[in-house]
Amino acid sequence: MAKVGIVMGSDSDMPVMAQAADILEKLGVDYEMTVISAHREPDIFFQYAKSLEEKGVKVVIAGAGKAAHLPGMCAALFPMPVIGIPMKTSDLGGVDSLYSIVQMPSGIPVATVAIGGGTNAGILAAKILATSDDQLLERLKHYSESLKNDVVKKAERLDEIGYKEYLAQMKK
Repeated sequence: MAKVGIVMGSDSDMPVMAQAADILEKLGVDYEMTVISAHREPDIFFQYAKSLEEKGVKVVIAGAGKAAHLPGMCAALFPMPVIGIPMKTSDLGGVDSLYSIVQMPSGIPVATVAIGGGTNAGILAAKILATSDDQLLERLKHYSESLKNDVVKKAERLDEIGYKEYLAQMKK
């Protein structure tokens, strides 16, 4: 099965990147995960990014904060899709990361999810892979159906107990 490469510039990004790994596991998608700094260890980063294709990686999910060069550098070196996850930062709340990732020059695209959007990055990676994997596509359809069913159950529960009790239960 095709793999997804998950890379982050700092282990402080792990809680968000773990969301991507968790959804990929749930969908049965193989992945590898690592921490590499494009700024602090550029030689190691270049070697990593250039080796992904021969390792069978088909999509990269790259998370980064502040200047957020990691996703763009992955896209510059890796010939297949790269999904960037901007990290929330204490300085500018992640807007700096978002702009750094989404404003790539023409010819070097990075698909970008919301600030801290690890789950959506994992789902998007799976959807990209599902264009050539019918079994994965079926698992994605089942996942989407389960999301719909969860909302329907919540609406039914709200109708049953009213919004005040529903809110009280949410706070528990």
